Amino acid sequence: MKLFLKGERCHSEKCAIEKRNFVPGQHGKDRKQKIVGYGLQLREKQKVRRIYGVLETQFRNTFEKSTKMKGITGENLLASLERRLDSVIYRMGLATSRAQSRQIVRHGHVNVNGHKLNIPSALVKAGDEISIRETSKENPTIIAAREATAHAPSPGWMEVDRDNLKGRIISTPRRDELTQIPINEQLIVELYSK
Repeated sequence: MKLFLKGERCHSEKCAIEKRNFVPGQHGKDRKQKIVGYGLQLREKQKVRRIYGVLETQFRNTFEKSTKMKGITGENLLASLERRLDSVIYRMGLATSRAQSRQIVRHGHVNVNGHKLNIPSALVKAGDEISIRETSKENPTIIAAREATAHAPSPGWMEVDRDNLKGRIISTPRRDELTQIPINEQLIVELYSK
């Protein structure tokens, strides 16, 4: 499964996943393995961790906070991961990958509610205004990413003004709005509930 989606190559036929979709090694094509139980839960957790570019401790802390929130734990977990500043920049179309959006935030190109914020894991909330700083609006990386992601629609939980490089969070993301990647969050909840 494509997890990282680094640039245009992952959307073309040159993508390594399209060319070779089996495990590496001499007997990779012949190896058939059935994953059940713990292995399935672990693989789902690792998939979500790699999609969002989060380390194990950060992911565990996000899960712990999600269990204390009202509502369904799995949906709270995905909503918390989507509300991270690096993920929001990626969803706005100002970066071609989450790693690039993390770098944009880390290098201080982003304002939240008019104040510079360079912490990729910072959570945004409904009503927050996210914009690229005036000094960074001519940054070639951000401009190239905006052009490359011009075809991608913005999520329903945010308003995006790509011309002015800014956006506003309308509401907390709901589970039905997070259907880009097939994730079974219930397996993650089961894994951490052991």
